[in-house]
Amino acid sequence: MIDTHAHIYDEAFAKDLNDMLLRAHNTGIQEIWMPNCNSDTIPLMHAVEALNPDIYKPLMGLHPCYVNENYKVELSIIKQNLEARPYIMVGEIGLDYYWDLSYTEAQKEAFILQCKWAKEMNLSVCIHSRSSKDGSLNAIVDCVNLIKNNDLLGLKGVFHCFSGNKNDAEAVLEIGFYLGIGGVVTFKNSGLDTFIGDLPLDKLVLETDSPYLAPVPYRGKRNESSYLDLVAEKLSYCFQTSKDTVIKTTTNNAYNLISNEQ
Repeated sequence: MIDTHAHIYDEAFAKDLNDMLLRAHNTGIQEIWMPNCNSDTIPLMHAVEALNPDIYKPLMGLHPCYVNENYKVELSIIKQNLEARPYIMVGEIGLDYYWDLSYTEAQKEAFILQCKWAKEMNLSVCIHSRSSKDGSLNAIVDCVNLIKNNDLLGLKGVFHCFSGNKNDAEAVLEIGFYLGIGGVVTFKNSGLDTFIGDLPLDKLVLETDSPYLAPVPYRGKRNESSYLDLVAEKLSYCFQTSKDTVIKTTTNNAYNLISNEQ
């Protein structure tokens, strides 16, 4: 399995990182992809990568929750890093309407710019799209429309931690993007399990978003990459197929996601 989205450089793992990674590998995790947040997380992420660059693979981007009054400085640092060395994707980038709407326009500007960098560099993007608490602002639809309206169709990427409805999923699939499926699919109140089996399995990738959003029965506790097996198990039930089929298909999807063929 490939955990396509895990913040394993987070301080939540500071005391037991090696033990956590060992549990992941013993569960069958062959790669862990690490999305960046801002300039502060870059050295932390690189330090984990250095443990084994063939397994722990970094992305580079400015997370929308870190778009603030200094976002242009942050973006320049992101660009410098992207130009300095290879990364497997640009991310995580996108829109977040959940906590604060103060920098919504700046988030959109940062998202479009980073998508353009990805297109120029022939890289895929990892998109964070969290809607408002009351559901009145749909970050998934807005990200899709920004891609459509800014000459970005043809870009490859994944809407990570997908938790939208079936219409949202179809909008993402329509522009050729993948859906990142994590612990949310195991939550009884998410509704994701009611329609995920109707979607093409070859457009899904597995993720944990560690240390966040641990699957049942660990919901509310620290998430870690070894729990990815529980996500695969839930999807096997939703698709009425074997867990082995889910694992093989989603792993192949992950490699297709980061292939250089746009």
